[in-house]
Amino acid sequence: MKKLLLMIVGAFMLSTSLWAADVIPFTVHYEDDQPAGSGHGRGPIKAPLVYINDYTLAFEAYHPDYVLTLKDENGDVVYTTTVYSTETLVTLPSTLSGDYEIQLVMGNWLFTGWINL
Repeated sequence: MKKLLLMIVGAFMLSTSLWAADVIPFTVHYEDDQPAGSGHGRGPIKAPLVYINDYTLAFEAYHPDYVLTLKDENGDVVYTTTVYSTETLVTLPSTLSGDYEIQLVMGNWLFTGWINL
């Protein structure tokens, strides 16, 4: 009976910690440096699904490589890294505090949002 109770409490604690993560809402931009009529399609693309919990970002299991950049409220770059398709978790520096613009770049696609650390 004790084991069952411990399992239930453990499952509850795990589920509440997962619910504490927030989805980062991204806007989508396309940077086009090609001349008009170059034949490159610009159809809609789905924004990445990224969760934040404290200083940890959680990416979908199957995602492309991204260049991740954090900018402070003045637009200064404070952190940048590459998130490879094999990575699902990225830990941000714990020295950061405040509001940051988060940018994910994939080719000519730019996804931007805001996070608070």
